[in-house]
Amino acid sequence: MPFPNPADDDDEFAQPMLSVRTSREAAFVALEEFRNSGTWLGDVLDRLFRTASVPPRDRGLATELACGVVRRLATLDAILRKLVARPLDQVEPPLLTVLRLGIYQVILLDGVPPHASVHETVELTKRLGRIRWSGFVNGVLRGATRLVTSEFSQEPSANDVPVSAGRFRRLNDEVFADPKIDPVHYFADAYSFPHWLGERWMNRKGSPMTAAALFRIGGWFNSPGKVLLRANRLRTTRDALLDEFARAGVVASPVEGLDAIQLDGAAQIDRLPGFAEGLFAVQDLSAMQAAVRLAPQPGDRVWDVCAAPGGKTCHLAELMSNTGTIIATDIRPERLRLIEENRERLGADIISPQWIGEDGTGLPDGPFNAILIDVPCSNTGVLGKRPEARWRITASGITELNRVQERLLSDALARLAPKGRAVYSTCSIEPEENGELVVRVLSRFPGIRLVEEVNFLPGEPSDGGYQALLVRE
Repeated sequence: MPFPNPADDDDEFAQPMLSVRTSREAAFVALEEFRNSGTWLGDVLDRLFRTASVPPRDRGLATELACGVVRRLATLDAILRKLVARPLDQVEPPLLTVLRLGIYQVILLDGVPPHASVHETVELTKRLGRIRWSGFVNGVLRGATRLVTSEFSQEPSANDVPVSAGRFRRLNDEVFADPKIDPVHYFADAYSFPHWLGERWMNRKGSPMTAAALFRIGGWFNSPGKVLLRANRLRTTRDALLDEFARAGVVASPVEGLDAIQLDGAAQIDRLPGFAEGLFAVQDLSAMQAAVRLAPQPGDRVWDVCAAPGGKTCHLAELMSNTGTIIATDIRPERLRLIEENRERLGADIISPQWIGEDGTGLPDGPFNAILIDVPCSNTGVLGKRPEARWRITASGITELNRVQERLLSDALARLAPKGRAVYSTCSIEPEENGELVVRVLSRFPGIRLVEEVNFLPGEPSDGGYQALLVRE
């Protein structure tokens, strides 16, 4: 049965002077800072790991807990509504954070026994100086241990919670909507996404998604991402990089058709052999194909419009054998420094970073033989990359982005040389950011035609996105 909420104190919750030393304490502090200020979790955790006494062996768990809770907020709250008598908006926010941490461990985290998760979460309340929470947290989490089973299935249902792509954990009660009757509501709660986004994807004009496709995308975004590395052809080859990794005991395999390899499992990138020497860059499959599709030639004059942090820019330089010129622009000076760092590490000296104004001032003069327009977008194709991303996107935000995207594409095409090539690229799966926008802009450029366009759906087999190859006659 649901547990009552402990009576609120008269005083507002003030976080005690907590000397962070465990993974759960670090996760709690990161989640609270995210709740209060919206700071990116990765930035908070990086700062905590530099300043707190969290042992290196515990940092992976802290990251998993903090990111997992934010990623699965809607799932955790759907489960908590079964276990807590009071509406969740009447639970003290920091106490709700503790409960979410506990539920995530009991139901969604492999490798930690439920009794240990309950015990450690109760201990966290004591470390926070909120002993009055202990009995309540203990009761709710013990209820969760009775709700969850050790059974798994491969099909969704009202009492199945997705734990990874195509894998569902059975619960002893119906927590979610019936996926056959109300697939959008099931998707929103069970996979943890904004309801409006699921509704948008299933009902969008011209290319609606089936429920099965919706669930596949949800599973992809909630599963651990694969780490892919692009061999820097200016300094090595894919096969030589594989040999280097094999000698160091790093398990990796080649990616067919690209200068890329896939790691078997997670890794600390900057500690891999060859990182400091610039032998590789981290890049997703769909992102790698943008530069390949543009196909710049040695000696070309190239413009990378929204270049930071410089991964695609350096790939362009590699394809050009580091011969020619690449103007790499961005609106934020601090982001230009990232381009410079990547340029130096990877040895791509033909790249010239250049600041441009957000209003379009300072754009470089054309003409350019090749232009990459990788525009800011809704990121609906890469919502697994950052746990917060799915909660930041809004329908009105997509409309605002459309205006920026249209201006950037128009400015680029106006500077394209005769016989020049341009690739318009997004990390979005929204038609109005992709094909619809390209058709609208091309109507104002009769001398430029659409030669090829590709829609990448998340999980088939990379992240989602869109690329269009445009050529001036």
